[in-house]
Amino acid sequence: MLMIILDGSITTVALPSIQRDLDFTPSGLSWVVNAYVIAFGGLLLLAGRVGDLIGRKKMFTTGLGVFTAASAACGLAATPAMFIAARFAQGVGGAMVASVSLGMIATLFPQPAERAKAFGAFSFVGAGGASLGQVLGGTLTQALSWNWIFYINLPIGAVALTLALRVLSRESGPGLRAGVDILGAILVTSGLMLGVYAIVSAGAHGLVGTHTLGFAALAASLLAGFVLRQARAAQPLLPLRMFTSRTIAGANLVQTLLLAGLFAFQVLIALYMQNVQHYSAARTGLAMLPAALTIGAVSLFISARAIARLGERHTLLIGLALVATGIGLLTRLPAGSAHYATDLLPTMLAVGGFGLAITALTTLAMSDARPEDAGLASGLFNTTQQVGAAVGVAALTTLATSHSTALTAIGTNPATALTAGFHLAFATGAALTLAALIAAATILRTKPATTTTSAVEIPADAPEHHIHTGV
Repeated sequence: MLMIILDGSITTVALPSIQRDLDFTPSGLSWVVNAYVIAFGGLLLLAGRVGDLIGRKKMFTTGLGVFTAASAACGLAATPAMFIAARFAQGVGGAMVASVSLGMIATLFPQPAERAKAFGAFSFVGAGGASLGQVLGGTLTQALSWNWIFYINLPIGAVALTLALRVLSRESGPGLRAGVDILGAILVTSGLMLGVYAIVSAGAHGLVGTHTLGFAALAASLLAGFVLRQARAAQPLLPLRMFTSRTIAGANLVQTLLLAGLFAFQVLIALYMQNVQHYSAARTGLAMLPAALTIGAVSLFISARAIARLGERHTLLIGLALVATGIGLLTRLPAGSAHYATDLLPTMLAVGGFGLAITALTTLAMSDARPEDAGLASGLFNTTQQVGAAVGVAALTTLATSHSTALTAIGTNPATALTAGFHLAFATGAALTLAALIAAATILRTKPATTTTSAVEIPADAPEHHIHTGV
């Protein structure tokens, strides 16, 4: 997962160099990101279900191999077409890995305290990978070339694959003969891909433009057809019983709202620092580093203890309250010179509450999953994460741009207009996070921390030393 998270943040820093060396057009350059996101977001559910059928270890190791090989292809690409195809393949491999990762953790760590530590470490890797990518991206591109931001995945992938083959217990699912809903797979994969495409292209075509709304409507129709298919299929790809669990349904809804607000904040605050405060790219990365470090530290050292003492629900509520407060503080950012210690740093520290929230959400989202549905629950959780982040970034950046443009058109000072647009977007992001807090308080039930159990059980053939490894 470090490799997958690292790849997302490390690529954005190198986009100008990639564009120059491979002769990308400005519109074509967006596909460096979009090709990966569309494949990744569109295939998570399908990969999670197939992983349950053929064995999650097999899906994980195969996906790891695909991602590593595709990384090498990205580094060797000589044309835009080759590069975009390799990025799509990276997205496929990333989806295969991510779709079953949480299910494997839930299986390997059946005890609530151990599982909370494992999910905390998992969340720490995400925060660490994001911040490490910003540093490594600029360093490798400047010292060597952009190709090395992909070559760095090769040793990581080789080590991870070797360890996975050696230490993960072999598990076998019922097999593909147990039934793969082909029509359902086509409907959900095409629907998700078109939906993600509509979202990521909204910046170029407008959030309410004909292009965006047309593809969004088509995606919605395909997904509606998928739901109808799941209600009637003998062997559904996504059994609707998953959503009869208030815990699973509620955790995914809360995550969608939370990620919509938080990921948009990360994009918009960087734009504010560079376009209003005139920070350099390097200074912007350093200014945002406390947020990543705080999230990582809270995930690794505090979240498991908080869950053990307070339970998942109360830990989640505290984390959501901190994030909502942190984003809300940004509505007071000045159009003139800002003081980092008083105007920006408090938010960077408050959003560390995400480390509490995401660990608790991950635990809740997996807690009611049946053993045979662990991969599917993992894929569903990752899908709502991707969709929430993409929707939030597209909607809030468009909202900020539209408001700023309208103010500039009537003669408002450019810096003031930009700041007002950011204020509106930050207020919306805080409202989304507050909605997540309300949803968590009303939908999710309290589970005593000392008696929490899971429907996911440890396989009978799993050696004990595999259960207690490496947290």
